[in-house]
Amino acid sequence: MPLIILTGYPTSGKTYRAKQLLNYFTNRIQTFPSSHSSSNLQVHLISDHTLHIPRSVYNLESKDVSERSNNSSEKNARATLYAAVTRVLSPRDIVIIDGGNYIKGWRYQLYCEAKAVRTTHCVVHIGTPIEKAREINETRLVEEIDEFEENLPYQKECWENLVFRYEEPNVFARWDSPLFTVLWEDKETPNEAIWETLIGSGKSAKKIVRPNAATIARKPNGEDYLHELDHTAQSVLNMILDWIKDHPGEVGGHIDVGESLLVELPVESVNLPILQRLKRQYINLNRNNAVPEGRILEGFVGYLNDAFQSELR
Repeated sequence: MPLIILTGYPTSGKTYRAKQLLNYFTNRIQTFPSSHSSSNLQVHLISDHTLHIPRSVYNLESKDVSERSNNSSEKNARATLYAAVTRVLSPRDIVIIDGGNYIKGWRYQLYCEAKAVRTTHCVVHIGTPIEKAREINETRLVEEIDEFEENLPYQKECWENLVFRYEEPNVFARWDSPLFTVLWEDKETPNEAIWETLIGSGKSAKKIVRPNAATIARKPNGEDYLHELDHTAQSVLNMILDWIKDHPGEVGGHIDVGESLLVELPVESVNLPILQRLKRQYINLNRNNAVPEGRILEGFVGYLNDAFQSELR
């Protein structure tokens, strides 16, 4: 049923909190009689560990120049996580995704998947202070931990890089809301509050999510659809190029492209060939799989921001 997205610094205790949620939801479901609408819910915990994704995929320092430039190992890891989530996400399945989930574009993508299958979602922010999370990682680095253990440390440079790139959830962003924050001192996750928000109480309780136009897919409509894809993407590129022209030498700006959407430029310079390449990639990705009605602009902006975050930051 719901999708629960955990996010936080590396080694901040996300896996521990994910297991608390898993145990609570599993035990609560078992208390319902067979006549209750929630009695047949299934709970799934998905993480790098359950999918056998090694910590090394996030360690850019160990990669060659080509792999560092496009961050391919990390992208492949996210693709594996995405496939695992979408495989089980349904109105009858509770999916807990344990991981850094540190890129807001990635959390937005997961949010859209939840909306598409008409189920609820929330974000659980593990608010461990950065000093404490760093201390935990440094302690693990000097311990002898089996390579298959889920509490393996990150190499120091990798840990610092992930923290540098981390984008904290924003309660005012719909893809980060509802947002629950768990402090290091908290003994338990806010289990009851999360259950009530996502599932509700009562004999026949069930939260109903109605997809809006932005999450209802439509079939491609030949040249009209491709023209709309190209026109929308090009209009965004034109706004970016105009901004670059008006702000010579500046990097890292924010460009309002309408509909409350912002393109977040990277700290490295962006030029026309890069923008054209990203536009072609976006169109090719969606040529045969139509972007849902009303989401072309939003989808392209999210694609650009994710690409800028992964490739050029």
